[in-house]
Amino acid sequence: MTPVPIYQIDAFTQRVFGGNPAALVPLESWLPDAQLQSISAENNLSETVFLVRSEGTDADFAMRWFTPTHEVELCGHATLASAWWLFHHGGWAAESVTFDTQSGVLSAQRYGSQVEIDLPSRPSEPDMSARDELAAALGCAPTEVRRGANWIAVFDDESSVRTLNPDFRALAALHPLGVIVTAPGEQVDIVSRYFAPSFGIDEDPVTGSAHADLAPYWSARLNKDQLSARQLSARGGELELHFDAQRVKLRGDCRLFLRGEILLP
Repeated sequence: MTPVPIYQIDAFTQRVFGGNPAALVPLESWLPDAQLQSISAENNLSETVFLVRSEGTDADFAMRWFTPTHEVELCGHATLASAWWLFHHGGWAAESVTFDTQSGVLSAQRYGSQVEIDLPSRPSEPDMSARDELAAALGCAPTEVRRGANWIAVFDDESSVRTLNPDFRALAALHPLGVIVTAPGEQVDIVSRYFAPSFGIDEDPVTGSAHADLAPYWSARLNKDQLSARQLSARGGELELHFDAQRVKLRGDCRLFLRGEILLP
């Protein structure tokens, strides 16, 4: 059997068992896609991220993300976790690191004990066509619906988001997009939850990529380019956002939960 290192890192949190866990698998070279997907399904976390050292490109590493059922084009928390591990445990001495991904080259830099990652902004447009279906699946009617990389269902207050009890099968049947629910926060600028049952994730604990969708909307609505955010999942997570029209910078902390080996046949 061939041993492959694996790490499990809780992202967007200052404590183990908080935030969003990501599995990180650094590789010397790419495994077959089917094997990457099988490892991700076996981990059964919202994302497993794979890293290979880049040569002859502008990025330091090539990066790919997989849910238990699909490869995805953008994942914030696993990117944060990867950079944090490189800075704190992987021997990466530089102040920044870059990743070549399906969403272009992403960068991360040290920010004290935290890490700041740079993601593409993903604007959305008003689209009320699925309001009734979303209301039925979520159990509560949003005041506004938008569509971009995900559906965004906007509510009036934090309590409405916190108490939602969605029908995940109905959400999965709605459309092969994730569903972000969001509202103004009581102690932070914005709160949210994220549901993606069609990608094998009923509710994601803390979703960096969803905040690439939320930042342009809330920055315009609140007339602020610096936003504090909280994701209201059972594990919960805290994020600091900076929006500059084309990019969204997310800042957070991580904690290493597990290190081990995968024994590949």
